[in-house]
Amino acid sequence: MGRSAMVQSKTTSRYRRRGTRRSLLVVALMCAGCRGAAKPDTEFSPFQSNPIPMTRPDPATVRMCGFQDGGALLSSDSPLPDSDTATSLAELTATAHATHPSILAARQRVAAAQNQIPQATALDDPIAGTTFWPIHDQALQTAGGRYGQQFSLSQKVPWPTKLDARGVVAAREVQMAMAEVARAEREITQSVRLAYYELWLADELIRIVQENQGLVEDLVRVSSARYQTGGNQEDVLRAELEDDRLREQFIALRRQKEQARADLGALVGQPTTLMPTAFTELGGAEATPQLDELIARAEHCNPTLQGLAAEIARDRAKESLACLQQYPDFQLGLGYAIVSDNVDAISPVANGRDNINFSVGVTLPVWRDKINSGMRQAAHTRSSTLHRREAERDRLRGKLRRQVAAADAAIEQLDLLHDRLIPRSEQTLEITYANYQGDNSDFADLIDTYRELLALQVQVARTQATLASTLAQIEATVGCPFSDIAGQDSPSDRRI
Repeated sequence: MGRSAMVQSKTTSRYRRRGTRRSLLVVALMCAGCRGAAKPDTEFSPFQSNPIPMTRPDPATVRMCGFQDGGALLSSDSPLPDSDTATSLAELTATAHATHPSILAARQRVAAAQNQIPQATALDDPIAGTTFWPIHDQALQTAGGRYGQQFSLSQKVPWPTKLDARGVVAAREVQMAMAEVARAEREITQSVRLAYYELWLADELIRIVQENQGLVEDLVRVSSARYQTGGNQEDVLRAELEDDRLREQFIALRRQKEQARADLGALVGQPTTLMPTAFTELGGAEATPQLDELIARAEHCNPTLQGLAAEIARDRAKESLACLQQYPDFQLGLGYAIVSDNVDAISPVANGRDNINFSVGVTLPVWRDKINSGMRQAAHTRSSTLHRREAERDRLRGKLRRQVAAADAAIEQLDLLHDRLIPRSEQTLEITYANYQGDNSDFADLIDTYRELLALQVQVARTQATLASTLAQIEATVGCPFSDIAGQDSPSDRRI
């Protein structure tokens, strides 16, 4: 009886040690599985030449904000004044960049693409498993004893350069998203400038109408005085009709001004409250840069071309990744088995020593058709993107050619209006007005001369707005301002 009790006590003690080791092993596996999640975020830079920062974006830095000239931060919570005051184009542009939903959406896509990098370069989750035999007499038996439970931990490890290739693909997609942000900012900048020039044109035409209002009142007064001395009543009626026409134009121009304000308000996030007024001096340029210079700068600045260049680089990285699929991946494993030498062990030499084993596996890339098809697919995709870039280059060159021709024609037209047509029309009106007062000219000639001068003044304002809009379109097409193209002052700081 004493010997039996001693054996039973020894067996119980061995079971306790097995249970303790089993618990410690489970805790170790759990800690190994959570270690990656507890690791703090670090900078990821697996490439020799890294064109963009490989950091995970801080969610707290993704805000609706932008920068004004000089580096001042402009928040979306600081709206523009809604009073009828002069608002600079730079303020409107900065506010639009900070608040417009399309730009904010593009920035969020950049943040989303940046978060794809650590996912693309990370290993697959390790697999932890366990095998146990609840029925003792059916458990696996070895010379060392009966297997009570087995634990396993395995990790799939790809070919060494595959993770780097996947990281390059994700990084190029970040560049594509950044180019999309630049494209959205250029489009919004162009829209803001065009709406601003429409607002300036409405204000300028209102000013012209108000100035001509006094001239028409003089015509009414002179024709009325002449009618009282035996003149023609038709002259008075025609003068009053011109006054009514000016009032009608004034109403239409006020509507045009409100429409321009609505367009600007929609672009800066204040569609119903913004009441801006453009500055009295409209920026412009005396001469546009040469077409060759614009095309050369567009190659480096145009967001669409930059995005296509990043897409081509992404496709090349995908092609390299497709070529790497012909190399095998590895499967590494670690196993631990708890062996028991109690009364259930059938081996007479059972010692109850636990087993540790290592396993190595490798994939066999034998399906060559699948691998070759993936390589050909990546090559065709890259070739397609190259052709798309060439088509975009041709489209931009033709567009710049048309825009430069329009800008040059507008500049020549303004020179002709300022130097010859306007001065001669003003002189003709003065002579005709004096002749009408001296009863040496017909009122119809006076009205025709006045209308011609008014039409020329309106044409000057519209041509100035057209030139400014064309220059804005040229800058949007090129992708960078004129100050970066020709080394001259920005067109927004120069007067036509």
